[in-house]
Amino acid sequence: MTGPGEESPVTSDFVRSYVITGGRSLPSSDELALHTLVTLAPGRTLPLGAGPEVRAIWELCSGGYLSVAEVAGHLGLPVGVARLLLTDLSEQGHLLRRAEPPRAQNVDRATLEKVLNGLQSLIG
Repeated sequence: MTGPGEESPVTSDFVRSYVITGGRSLPSSDELALHTLVTLAPGRTLPLGAGPEVRAIWELCSGGYLSVAEVAGHLGLPVGVARLLLTDLSEQGHLLRRAEPPRAQNVDRATLEKVLNGLQSLIG
């Protein structure tokens, strides 16, 4: 505890979401789905006055495509906050968005058995 006239230590371990988002409401999940892939647009530079979260997103996305969920997970941010920051960067032209990959299709059992038999004959 601190006494009168003493300042309490400030830690940056926990910053409230409304501070990061500037009090703006979070976008709907329709705008940027969890599985939407994002990466940096080529030739773009970091926006002036970018906060630490935007800088972290910039560094993460410079390595290639990541899903919105992965970005939120790596940064330890709530998904809504990450979605808002990614939407801002996308609207400014800094991010490329790619639709989520299609779901895998089911293959019938006969085809899977043929593949398995083929592999077993190769391995011996």
